[in-house]
Amino acid sequence: MSTAQSIKVTLEPENAEFLANLGGPFNEHYKLIEKRLGIEIRSHGNHFQLLGDIENITFVSEMLEALYKDAKTDKRISPEQIHLLIQESGLEQKNSHQQIQDTDISIRTKKALIRPRGENQQGYVRSILQHDINFGIGPAGTGKTYLAVACAVDALEREEVDRILLVRPAVEAGEKLGFLPGDLSQKVDPYLRPLYDALYEMLGFERVGKLIERNVIEVAPLAYMRGRTLNNSFVILDESQNTTREQMKMFLTRIGFGSTAVITGDITQVDLPKGTRSGLIHAMQVLDGVKDIGFTQFTAKDVVRHPLVQHIVRAYDRFEKQENKQDKKA
Repeated sequence: MSTAQSIKVTLEPENAEFLANLGGPFNEHYKLIEKRLGIEIRSHGNHFQLLGDIENITFVSEMLEALYKDAKTDKRISPEQIHLLIQESGLEQKNSHQQIQDTDISIRTKKALIRPRGENQQGYVRSILQHDINFGIGPAGTGKTYLAVACAVDALEREEVDRILLVRPAVEAGEKLGFLPGDLSQKVDPYLRPLYDALYEMLGFERVGKLIERNVIEVAPLAYMRGRTLNNSFVILDESQNTTREQMKMFLTRIGFGSTAVITGDITQVDLPKGTRSGLIHAMQVLDGVKDIGFTQFTAKDVVRHPLVQHIVRAYDRFEKQENKQDKKA
């Protein structure tokens, strides 16, 4: 592991207006760079000292000089511009990958320490920490939603994201949504209950309520995502097997700068109308091989509920495979 080193940078000419543009309101651009690349930026006027990994601070010194040239031409420096420059450098992912590989995976929240069980759960959490978009696919009881919520809470508490969005398609699983009492929010709440339960366990009932009031945590049906761009957010799309192809594409294209998205689902439990293709199954085919998107496939052996659940999942798998064979022969 590299020891911290230092580089000094002087930006010429010294100009308060140019420097304010470079740093952004309350120096938020410097804070963003520090957080994303794990370095320290000390500034006094137009004099900067950069401390950290030599590769990272060399890149930042060059980036500051290039951005300062833009600032001098009255071009407004934006957080999005800095996000893109860091992303294109590949340094953030390289550093994150090394750090994750070097450490034991566990997720600590204020009320719980969550340790992923088994190779698949460990790999799933590593993938979430390394990639901006991740898919967790497999049967009920494998921990895919619970671990995604744990990663979201951890990211919020470490101030890596500004908010958490928990999203589900409002599709009826054999029951009629329209006959449930209350307004749309109250009708959808039962479908979001597993997400609420995980949040309550990790943050406590009272704190979750306060964070929802302040919109730091937002729980919403998928339809509410249309037209939005989600920056600096941790977004979980649960039960994604019940999205249509169009809904899945709409959701994936909402992801903005500084955001992480986790899409969970079980392709054996699709509740869409007959003849409607699952957006999750379609996305698995379309995005196969796309760089920087993580896929974790869970199986019956990853089930962490009652031991009988594993046997039930396997029994259904066997039955459905046999049924498919018979349908093909017919």
